Amino acid sequence: MRRWGTLVASDPRQQCPPTGAHDMPRLALYSLAVCLLAVVAAVVSFAQGSWLGVVWVLIAGLSSNMTWYYLKRGRTTGGGGTSVTG
Repeated sequence: MRRWGTLVASDPRQQCPPTGAHDMPRLALYSLAVCLLAVVAAVVSFAQGSWLGVVWVLIAGLSSNMTWYYLKRGRTTGGGGTSVTG
């Protein structure tokens, strides 16, 4: 009898539940989307003559670094959740 709430695979060859974590680095895609939106917001802000675009440039830089980090983390660990350095 299966207990409720357990992660028991119906196929004995399957070792983990299919979450899609190994196929697509979602955090990298989300941070890339934030980066692109921040760049667009910075361009619009500067085009309107507002200095608020400086904040958007900083957000774009931060999210760009996050994108590279999560892409590298996904590549080195094969999609797992361990650290990049070891």
